[in-house]
Amino acid sequence: MGVEDLVKAVRYAWLTYTLAFINVAVYLYELHLSDSIAGPSVYALLKLALVNVLVTQHHEWWRLFTAMFVHLSWIHLAMNTFFLIYLGSQLELFVGRWRYLILYITAGLFGNVLSVALMDPYTISGGASGALFGIAGALIMIEGILKKNIQSALANAFFLFLINSWMPHVNAIAHLGGLLVGIAFGYIYGNYVKERMMRMLYWDEFY
Repeated sequence: MGVEDLVKAVRYAWLTYTLAFINVAVYLYELHLSDSIAGPSVYALLKLALVNVLVTQHHEWWRLFTAMFVHLSWIHLAMNTFFLIYLGSQLELFVGRWRYLILYITAGLFGNVLSVALMDPYTISGGASGALFGIAGALIMIEGILKKNIQSALANAFFLFLINSWMPHVNAIAHLGGLLVGIAFGYIYGNYVKERMMRMLYWDEFY
């Protein structure tokens, strides 16, 4: 990608790049709290990440939101940022910025809520993965609706979930929560686009 291509990408999908920038900025703040460039300390994670017991017993509900921007290592940040830019820019351009932002936040929040509800109280987690699975689920389902192959889309979505959620220290519950939100969004929006396309074809034929 040349400089001109990068400028165009940032211009037309600036919300995706803004979210990526926030992820990087929060990670740098984690390193600042840790007083280290090697990776976030337990202290930094306790300050910012999703700590289930602090949500349920101390009512620190804000962690459901902040945890979406907290990452546990450089590799974790790099992988999520790559897929955010690669997938998120596509969805942002297709559905529009506000719908995209609503999906991103809703998928991330729902994944974290499920994590608190279903996982060990002393679990500490963070990352954009729930929101990213929301993006992936939406893209897959929109394509399935428009190509009239919902069963295949669902199979692809859950295959994506399985191959990315079996490893240790991965919050599979957050992945699943985000994916379900993305599938629901993709189903609704895909049918909306399909209906509009059918109306346009009808009026073209009528006139």
